[in-house]
Amino acid sequence: MVNKGKRQEEYTARHLSVLEGLEAVRKRPGMYIGSTDSRGLMHCAWEIIDNSVDEALEGYADHIQVTIYEDGSVEVVDNGRGIPVDEVPGTGASGVEVVYTKLHAGGKFGGGSYAAAGGLHGVGSSVVNALSERLDVEVNRGGKTWAMSFKRGEPGIFSDKKGTRRPDAPFSPFTESSELRVIKKVPQKNTGTLVRYWADPEIFPANAVFNYEELRERVREKAFLVPGLRISLWDKRVKEDAAAGEAAGREEFHYAGGVKDFAEYLAEDPALTGVMHIRGMDTFSEVIQQLDKKSGHLHSVEVERECQVDIALRWGTGYDTKEESFVNIIATPKGGTHLQGFEMGLVKAVRAQIDARSRQLKVGARDPRIEKEDILAGLTAVISVSFPEPQFEGQTKEVLGTAPVRAIVAKIVEQQLTELLSSRKRDKKTENMRLLEKIVAEMRARVAARAQKEISRRKNALETSTFPAKLADCRSEDVEKSELFIVEGDSALGTAKLARSSEFQALLPIRGKILNVQKATPGEILKNKEVSAIIQVVGAGSGRTFDIDAARYGKVIFMTDADVDGAHIRTLLLTLFFRYMRPLVEAGRVYAAVPPLHRIEVVGGKRGEKEYIYTYSEAQLHQELARLKQQKRSYKEPIQRYKGLGEMDADQLAETTMDPAHRTLRRISMEDAAALQYAEETFEMLMGSDVAPRKDFIVEGAANISRADIDA
Repeated sequence: MVNKGKRQEEYTARHLSVLEGLEAVRKRPGMYIGSTDSRGLMHCAWEIIDNSVDEALEGYADHIQVTIYEDGSVEVVDNGRGIPVDEVPGTGASGVEVVYTKLHAGGKFGGGSYAAAGGLHGVGSSVVNALSERLDVEVNRGGKTWAMSFKRGEPGIFSDKKGTRRPDAPFSPFTESSELRVIKKVPQKNTGTLVRYWADPEIFPANAVFNYEELRERVREKAFLVPGLRISLWDKRVKEDAAAGEAAGREEFHYAGGVKDFAEYLAEDPALTGVMHIRGMDTFSEVIQQLDKKSGHLHSVEVERECQVDIALRWGTGYDTKEESFVNIIATPKGGTHLQGFEMGLVKAVRAQIDARSRQLKVGARDPRIEKEDILAGLTAVISVSFPEPQFEGQTKEVLGTAPVRAIVAKIVEQQLTELLSSRKRDKKTENMRLLEKIVAEMRARVAARAQKEISRRKNALETSTFPAKLADCRSEDVEKSELFIVEGDSALGTAKLARSSEFQALLPIRGKILNVQKATPGEILKNKEVSAIIQVVGAGSGRTFDIDAARYGKVIFMTDADVDGAHIRTLLLTLFFRYMRPLVEAGRVYAAVPPLHRIEVVGGKRGEKEYIYTYSEAQLHQELARLKQQKRSYKEPIQRYKGLGEMDADQLAETTMDPAHRTLRRISMEDAAALQYAEETFEMLMGSDVAPRKDFIVEGAANISRADIDA
């Protein structure tokens, strides 16, 4: 029984802690930067970079230099107005010290310094300072360069050796009052801010590192969203060499830009429509707390906000959706009210257009309603809104919470998209009809895929099987252990049935080369028997409805002949999985079997037994033959060259290709976004409708292929 009286006596006011100033940040850094791993480290960089970008957004800066040093420190320099260096009334401290040591202090609280800015809580710079082992600030303003340094948020002076800056240099904190030092004179027109900081190893673990690729993409976003802004990026951790050239680790981003160019850059699939540009403005009212300068207290005031909306969107022939949303050019990866408003307006406008042209599109009353996912298929969109003091859900600013923005964006999108889709211009009319036909086709493909998914669940003993008759399923229902072999040809199926372990290995034969899904429409794909059978047997749906948790097998293995036709079939299968069952590839659950190319029969084995050696390449064959010659052992000629799986006996196929104890599998994987982008481009070049790039690729690579390498 709990003694409540005793517990109440032990819990008194002395158990309560009051964290002052930046102590709260160091105690609970996750509240301010999300985490203390690499993501949190990157977030600190965004806070400093975004401050400089806000200056550019207001038209005061046009160049930002971001540098990552060899010691892991980050430096951001802009040519904006520079942080105020005069004393902040009522604090006895300079503007620089207040910005970097006081939470909720800055020029973005509606005081007129910034019409629209990403920073609004006034904690960005001070949080980075609190979580830095050392932070240096230099401000060019009024013909002078002013400087101040901090150690874990405390202002003072580092005793640096000449020409070096180190976080472990001797540090002397200010005692009575802080000093904003003048270190040199500069021309009056030279203004701006330099910030360099060293992340604190007491906060961030050693494995937290800056990701250059992520930094580059974020910087590129800013350059797109602020037309005319030039951002230079230099990663000094990249060692320059003759091969890389002088520009190793150095890039510059400068676009005439806007969201139209950004959407065009993001789009990965061939265009179905041109880029549509939606712009508009509306106002909304909200009640805020404002500081009364006379009384020094906060009081409620109703203010009118002006919300600018800038959106670019285009549809492609693919089915993937890419939506990038921004508030005051701050990325909101988890969306928010502006993204919700965009999708609401989009759905209303498109549904109205399809209803108006139902006869042309052959959509009847019995057809299912067009859903958001049908419209989003193949869409690339950039949604950017700007207005003062946006309300985010948390300091990391990943989700916009300002409610009135939803209705404003929805209204602007619905009105302007309706005008665009109702255009009477001949080329636009044709383009819009193509788009609506695609959306209707997506609806029908979704319905068909869902129905197929329902009937493709693994059946229990009491149910009748609806899987293809040619499927030789396994007995195990343990998904992690089960394997599906997609086998080339019915002839190989017979051998594979004898070679497999029927407990956990299933077999599905395909007849020749399947449909090239890179060129086909969803309707054509669903009508194709081979493709339909594969999707049905895998059991997780396809495209946008694919559910990896419903997949019936832990591994999917392509087992094709070791010749040119086999390689082509393997490529067609991989195209199908990449386009319509990509999560399986991303999860590393798709493999290619590696059957042997040759079998060497060694003469005179031990105790008269026959000895066989399998090789998997020409180089390995010659290596084995040379080894046998060196050992003065003979072998039977001609050496057997396997052209197909059907040429192998069941025990040979089991030993070399199917038995987990002896086989070799090639895992097909995509490690990161860069690999995904490369894969998209490669599949489009090799398997897409555009012949010219494929021809150029073949011609350029022809010189690297010898005649002996080609199967005849």
